[in-house]
This record gives sequence, structure tokens and C-alpha cells, in this order.
Amino acid sequence: MDTRKIATLTGWLMVVTFVTSIPAYFILYAPVRDNPALITGAGADPTASVALGAVLELILIIANVGTAVVPYALFKRYSEGLALGYVAARLVEAMFIAIGILSLLTFLFMRQEGTAGTDAAFGETFVAIYDRAFLIGPGFFAGVANGMILGYLMFRSGLVPRGMAMLGLIGGPLVAASGIAVMFNITERGSALQGIATIPEFIWELSFGIYLIVKGFKPSPILAGLEGQPVAQGAGS
Repeated sequence: MDTRKIATLTGWLMVVTFVTSIPAYFILYAPVRDNPALITGAGADPTASVALGAVLELILIIANVGTAVVPYALFKRYSEGLALGYVAARLVEAMFIAIGILSLLTFLFMRQEGTAGTDAAFGETFVAIYDRAFLIGPGFFAGVANGMILGYLMFRSGLVPRGMAMLGLIGGPLVAASGIAVMFNITERGSALQGIATIPEFIWELSFGIYLIVKGFKPSPILAGLEGQPVAQGAGS
């Protein structure tokens, strides 16, 4: 087991989740999310923008699952239950991302076929499905997976600096709580409160990915005996 390669690949996959998700949500899907009436055929054609966003999110799904599958054999040396739980939580998150993709691709299909007529309510429905799928996937399960489960795994195993892992243990519950607050209409989607709640999780995920790329896993007892080398040589510092 080459722990340095596992760390590097996991780190790059984590970075890919940022590179694909941010432009898809904030830029490429924006025309449809801001103007659901486009489903009637009025206005500029959003096909190219939404289709590119869908492709990026398909890559996002692969990267999301990869961040849990690639290091699974290593993480289970500390706790097979937590390692498997991380894979499961990432799969659930990916499932809701896929639901969001399907809703917007159906939006495009109905516009192209002219089946929505002049009723913009169809567009509002598909955009609402996308928003709620995003709320449950990245807006809740990302906090459970990357914040709570991965953060706890890294804190207890010592594979990354524990101060960094604490960001996940703080950020994960905040992301999940903010998602639940939106469900109960305590705060609005995209509100300042929800934005602030995501900051620790954002910093944790990005710093985790960059750390693994640059340094690899820290020396830890769970790395002992791997690659037939001393822990310090097989893990980075």
C-alpha cells in the first residue's frame, strides 16, 4: 500500500470537488435558477450552460465517491465502521447531486421539446427540486460525511494535524444544522447565516485536500508496517 500516492490522489480528488461544484452552482446553473421561465422557450437558450454544469457535476460525483473509496483501505485500519460510513455518506450525497442534475436536464428537455407551453410553473418546479436536492446533498450530507465522519477519523487517527481536523468537527455540524434550519424555514437558502455556517467546513475540506497533496498523511500508528518502511518515510510530515 503506497500511502503517499493514496494521500496525493485523495487530495486531488478533494480539490476537484471544489473546481467542479463552484462554477456549476454559481455560474453555469445561474441562468435557469434565476429565471425558471426560460423553460417556456423565452429568453436566451441556457442549454450550453446547463449541460456544461451537468458534465462538471458528473465529474463531481466521481470525485466525491473517490475521496472515500481511494483511502478506504487505509482508513479502515483505524475503524472499518467509520471508513464504511464515510463511503456510504458520500454515496448518499452523490445520489442527491444526481437528482439535481436530472431535474435541470429535464428542464432543458422540456424547453427543447416545447412541452412546457407558456406555463413557467414547470420551470419553477424543476428548479425547486434542484434546490431541495442540493440542500439535502451538499447542504446536509456533506457536513455529515466530510465534517463529522472524516473530521473525527482524522482527529482520532492523527493522519492530519488535529487542529485542522477540528475544523471539520466544528464545520460539519454547522453545515448540517444550517440545512435543517432552511428546511424549517428558520432561515432562507443562501442567507448570510447559512453562508457563515459553511465557512469552517469550506476551509476544512480545502485545507485537507491541499495538505494531502503537499505533505501526505502524518506519521501515525495506523500506518505502521505499510510499504515495509518506517512510518515517517511512508507518510510525509
